Amino acid sequence: MATHLTSLSSADVRELTTGDDLDPLIDLARRAFGPGAVAEGPAAEDRRRDTIGAAVADQRVYGAFADGQMVASASWHDMRQWWHGRSIAMAGVAAVMVAPEFRGRGVGRTLMTEVLAAIARRGYPLSVLYPATTPIYRSLGWEMAGGFSVVSLPARSLRSLLTPDISRNTQGTLADEQAGGLHAAPFARATPDDAAAVIEVIGRAHELARQHGPATRDVASTAAWLADPSLYAYLAPDGFLAYRWGQSHDIRVERIVAASERTLRELWSIVASHSSTADTVAARVGPADPVFWLTREPDPHISFQEMWMLRLVDVPAAVESRGFPMSAQVSLPLFIQDDARETNSGLWELAITGGRGTLVPHPEATRPLTIGARGLAALYGGTPMASLRQAGLATGGDPVADSELDGAFGGASYLLDNF
Repeated sequence: MATHLTSLSSADVRELTTGDDLDPLIDLARRAFGPGAVAEGPAAEDRRRDTIGAAVADQRVYGAFADGQMVASASWHDMRQWWHGRSIAMAGVAAVMVAPEFRGRGVGRTLMTEVLAAIARRGYPLSVLYPATTPIYRSLGWEMAGGFSVVSLPARSLRSLLTPDISRNTQGTLADEQAGGLHAAPFARATPDDAAAVIEVIGRAHELARQHGPATRDVASTAAWLADPSLYAYLAPDGFLAYRWGQSHDIRVERIVAASERTLRELWSIVASHSSTADTVAARVGPADPVFWLTREPDPHISFQEMWMLRLVDVPAAVESRGFPMSAQVSLPLFIQDDARETNSGLWELAITGGRGTLVPHPEATRPLTIGARGLAALYGGTPMASLRQAGLATGGDPVADSELDGAFGGASYLLDNF
């Protein structure tokens, strides 16, 4: 029976429940993203149903309906994102899809408006997504804030890394005292039972490095990832490695993080052990990953990069939960305009000191720094104030004080997870 859509309201969008049939959702994914979007075969089908079922049970999947038929859907991952040494609850929006015959009718925007409201109700200060298109997301306050990069290099480059300029036993390295002096601990194959330990180790490495943007998932999702028979994972008290074989004699490193120089070298040595059979290594790493300074030749190069968008769902909570440089000193009135989340709008006092930030209501101010939801997301992700002003995302305030904001929020933001 043909379906018709004259208008779609919030009443036509609802959270999916465990009683809903998953077949329309899987069919929608095939039609929206193409046949390659859904892995075929009984085992892959079972894994996908388990993943979707878990998200539905956790109330993280929404659908839009016309005449009882699902015409669009979106979900999010329960994640934590690291910002200068502190982690914040983050909703990783994914699988946003609209049936081809319903595109261009406002379905996507109506769906995402309800998803944003649901994310806010669940208490997430932040949301991140990878956009296939940007107008809908920008209209709701998401903005480009960071990147996902893959660095490629010949496998042979990892056989003999540069020797350290200083002794490995010299105190003052990243993991000496802060990580309890963990060095060169035995590695073990990681299993689904190690999911919580993997999350802890990865998070600790991000915390010590004061990194901007990397995220960890929940225990169940991490366990499912570790259960993939094609994934090879190794865990140490201060490091973690996960990789798999590609289809063209290459190694694909999905995680390589460590809190000490020695552990990082040993993780790379595991990858390097495949250099007799693997031609290249493609690794998900940050823009300032140590691998650029470890190889003897300038072999590492960015072979793939994709930008992601950030949304501050609860601005006061996002500021108060974030880490900042201890040297940062900011105190200024800030007027925020957020049409999609009115609770964020208004005149605020932004204060940053001692590595912490606060955002409290401000009674009045003359010509405060004025910024919208998009500009605020970009600033939070490290975009310089000069860029925001030139792009029309910020105005007013004292441009002389922009350097203080740059110093507080600055830093290359990146994710190691593509969802």
